[in-house]
Amino acid sequence: MRIPRIIAAALAVSIGWAAVASANMPPPPLRHVRFVTDWRAQAEHGGFYQAIANGYYRQRGLDVEIIQGGPAINVPQLLAAGEVEFGMGSNSFIPLNMVAEGIPVRAVAAIFQKDPQVLICHPRDDINSIADMAGKPVMVSDATIGAFWIWLRAKFGFRDSEIRKYTFNLAPFLSDTGAIQQGYLTSEPFLIRRDGGFEPEVYLLSDYGYPGYANMILARDETIAGDPALVADFVWASRLGWHDYLTGDPTPGNELIKRDNPEMTDDVLAQAIVLLRENGIAGDVAQGAGVIGPMTDERWKEFFTLMAGNAVYPVDLDYTRAFTTEFTPPLPAE
Repeated sequence: MRIPRIIAAALAVSIGWAAVASANMPPPPLRHVRFVTDWRAQAEHGGFYQAIANGYYRQRGLDVEIIQGGPAINVPQLLAAGEVEFGMGSNSFIPLNMVAEGIPVRAVAAIFQKDPQVLICHPRDDINSIADMAGKPVMVSDATIGAFWIWLRAKFGFRDSEIRKYTFNLAPFLSDTGAIQQGYLTSEPFLIRRDGGFEPEVYLLSDYGYPGYANMILARDETIAGDPALVADFVWASRLGWHDYLTGDPTPGNELIKRDNPEMTDDVLAQAIVLLRENGIAGDVAQGAGVIGPMTDERWKEFFTLMAGNAVYPVDLDYTRAFTTEFTPPLPAE
């Protein structure tokens, strides 16, 4: 049926005015979102700061506030209480622990495909791999005894009698050329070079098969089910921020890091970014943002089976409640 000309003209005027009104309307307000990290601002959080600095969260309608972690900050507790929308999980134990405790929170992305935990020793002829450290004293923290030490025992035959206490003070290591200790790829090795004046031998656990993820984005089950668009937007922008931080100019993110943590310095940030990139901690980021963040059931099952077999978790615990893969589909290369 043909529309009479007068009606068609009226419709055209109406549509035109609607378009003008729409164009002149202010954009909807940004949604305030709180994200709590696992420690004070550092390069290991750089992609999230980069996503703020470069406007990736704003592109998704989000006003993201990063809350720095620290010794007085309990990320699982804040998430469980609904005081933050998202939190950072340092390692694969965090979401599994929450499942075991009945806390309805799970990982929605794993920014670090490799856990940056390392073992460190002085240059020596009798150690060329992690396996060579078995049977020798190793300084580890109390928390580590219930964490990756279990993997070292299971895979390489480390024994509890070899444990020596690590208090996060480098002095005992620096003064003993036979010492072996735990560390974090981007932290202790740098401090040893700076304060000890020598190049330590550094062994990245993930290069020897340690299956844990790190730097995970955690969200409440209630948020995942009730507001999946919010989760998708936060994860999407975070992945872009991390890709940009590790492959582009990290200066915008670093400036925000130093604002939040004035103790952080440019040299510490620069060496950390190099190590994260060169060791593929976030995956092969040169392929694009799509490689950042994914998780697989196979790796979670491997990790859980190992820990449950060593009585860390009940064998009938439903490990699949610790994560979801629905928010990390591949993204095109940038």
